[in-house]
Amino acid sequence: MPSPYRPNSPRPKNNNAGQNRGNFRKEDKGPKRNDRIRATEVRVISPKGEMMGVMPTQQALDLAREFGVDLIEIAATAVPPVCKLQEYGKYLYEEAKKHKHQKTATKVKEIKLRPRIDVHDLFIKVRRAENFLFHGHKIKLLLQYRYRELEHPEIGIATITKAIEALAHISTRDNEPKRSGRAIVVGLTPVQQNKRKLVHNETPGEEDGEDDSEVDNGENDAE
Repeated sequence: MPSPYRPNSPRPKNNNAGQNRGNFRKEDKGPKRNDRIRATEVRVISPKGEMMGVMPTQQALDLAREFGVDLIEIAATAVPPVCKLQEYGKYLYEEAKKHKHQKTATKVKEIKLRPRIDVHDLFIKVRRAENFLFHGHKIKLLLQYRYRELEHPEIGIATITKAIEALAHISTRDNEPKRSGRAIVVGLTPVQQNKRKLVHNETPGEEDGEDDSEVDNGENDAE
């Protein structure tokens, strides 16, 4: 007759239980693939990215075996679910690479202006800002006054407004231009990548060039 269980006695170990739980979690990671796909029919994308249309899941599995790849469910909520014919390892690699790129921190590039900046220099500043925005960086437009220039703040407002308008095709304002001491500051955020276009530059320039953050630009000038 087996001895009764006592609370102070060590519980019997089930070596298979933990292993089974681990296998279950491991199996559930990632999108469904191959025989784990439960839908009766799926929309299939070929290994080259071409749409092959809707077909019974079994037919899609047969195609996967024919191509020597996996059938991977990439859009489970679609009706019917969308599946791609691709090697599972390659799919995971591409997804990891995509997410790594998306997590890259967006940099804020500073562009400094002066109220009476000439047309040519303003155009150069706008071109640099446009290039930064094209590559996905945010822009901080910083217009700085000398003390005497504070007597005519409207000149600075007109200058920074010109810059904002020249970049309106590739950015949106984070806020209204506002005074901060002897400066006017406004933030610009690039539009969605598929909507970005160059107007002031013929071709994209250096992606991570230097901005004006280290430029004095007369801010310590007490005139």
